[in-house]
Amino acid sequence: MKRILITGALGQIGTELTSYLGNIYGTSNVLATDKRDPEENPAIPSSGEFKSLDVLDEDAFDGIVRIFKPDTIIHLAALLSATAEALPVLAWDINMNGLRNALEIARAHRCALFVPSSIGCFGPLTPKDMTPQDAIQRPQTMYGVTKAAGEMLCDYYYNRFDVDTRGVRFPGLISYMTIPGGGTTDYAADIYREAVKSGSYACYLRKDTRLDMMYMPDALRSIVNLMEADPASLIHRNAFNITAMSVTPEEISAEILKRIPGFDISYDIDPIRQAIADSWPNSLDDSAARAEWGYAHEYDLESMTTDMLMNLSSVYDRKE
Repeated sequence: MKRILITGALGQIGTELTSYLGNIYGTSNVLATDKRDPEENPAIPSSGEFKSLDVLDEDAFDGIVRIFKPDTIIHLAALLSATAEALPVLAWDINMNGLRNALEIARAHRCALFVPSSIGCFGPLTPKDMTPQDAIQRPQTMYGVTKAAGEMLCDYYYNRFDVDTRGVRFPGLISYMTIPGGGTTDYAADIYREAVKSGSYACYLRKDTRLDMMYMPDALRSIVNLMEADPASLIHRNAFNITAMSVTPEEISAEILKRIPGFDISYDIDPIRQAIADSWPNSLDDSAARAEWGYAHEYDLESMTTDMLMNLSSVYDRKE
């Protein structure tokens, strides 16, 4: 990668990825785009150039690529799981038609294309524990349907048109810098914020709901490492299982309690998000990513919790 365009740059991943890539490749070589107003997140303009872009507007998308001339597009624009279930028609439009536009533009301009998938691409027929790289998917949510279909569409564009498509299946992502929105795994970031802010948290998933998670620094590294990998070493491309930890709300709260003894967690179950979580794997087998492009995570639950609470304490101290 030398020159990179990011769609959906005001989202949870894009906000941090813009700055991360700017530090590696130079801010002038990273263009952040999003349909939303950048004033929603003032970190974006300070990290480099920003352009307004609705990925459903193919002509506008193509025009920005013609001017900026990226060699890589990182396509993050999408509705997340809980939001997609509430707005399924809109989710199909953004997640699939936006992706089709990104693929066509990558094809026309010979750009490499990174498209994140998710553990949401799996369904209740998928093996729950150590889910293999190649496993039955059959998701039962609109988000999952678009992610599974998106993986196959990216494979099609690679096999049919030689577009250099690559992707990972992200687990739940946890960050102290940006507030997630619309995801089933959002609790895993919110629990840390509320522990620091109020000392208590009402979790919308059962205490024993086991899901894969990853700390944002590992997620950002995985994008760069995959896109910089030798294409000859890649077998799967779209998309690799990756993970860092398989945890429950009860296990996260236990780690927080070691550091904030008065922390109190309660459970107020959201049946929609609980049903979504129950359809997903408990844990992923990421051996293909480790073998094909050297994926490795640095943070486990203990080290992530220490870092999250330290940074959030600093953030909220500054706000007081």
